[in-house]
Amino acid sequence: MTPSYWQQAGAELALADPVLAALVERFAGTALVSRGEPFVTLARSIVGQQISVKAADTVWARLAQALPVLTASEVLAREPASLRACGLSVRKVEYLQDLARHFENGQVHVAHWASMSDAEIIDELTAVRGIGVWTAQMFLIFNQLRPDVFPLDDIGLQKAVARHYCDGQRPARGWLAAHGERWRPWRSVATWYLWRSLDPLPVEY
Repeated sequence: MTPSYWQQAGAELALADPVLAALVERFAGTALVSRGEPFVTLARSIVGQQISVKAADTVWARLAQALPVLTASEVLAREPASLRACGLSVRKVEYLQDLARHFENGQVHVAHWASMSDAEIIDELTAVRGIGVWTAQMFLIFNQLRPDVFPLDDIGLQKAVARHYCDGQRPARGWLAAHGERWRPWRSVATWYLWRSLDPLPVEY
């Protein structure tokens, strides 16, 4: 699913910023796309932490084979040893189970997210062990298609801004935050195009 706001956001960013104007033109016809159910997407983010993409794909495939229907209740019904057998570390099993408990106990209010702010959803998600602010922000951008998330601590965003606006020098966090104000209310979209300038292949999360 592509965001309904995508064309408007690209047009407004292009008018406001010549760098983004060039990127919007260069990557015309591509867009942010949401995929996956929230629990599955967050579970996959936990599986992929601090390991290579190839290793993460391998572990995920084993987990998907062991739990063909990956739900919170299914995770909680399994013994930790069976999850470990998929290639998960002890810590990641704990994180996955905590995520499952939050969903199963109603501590994650998926049905109410549409009326909740980005900050409220981030607070809810970061209460889960193993989910930090960056992971929650990526979830908001790639799963929930929130239009104005600005992940200040994202290395790719920092590198792209350094390349296009700072003569190759990594921007200070405060400078980056101030610079991003010009892209409201479409900072997710600006970030997506800046990521594309580093890697033309769209990121999936």
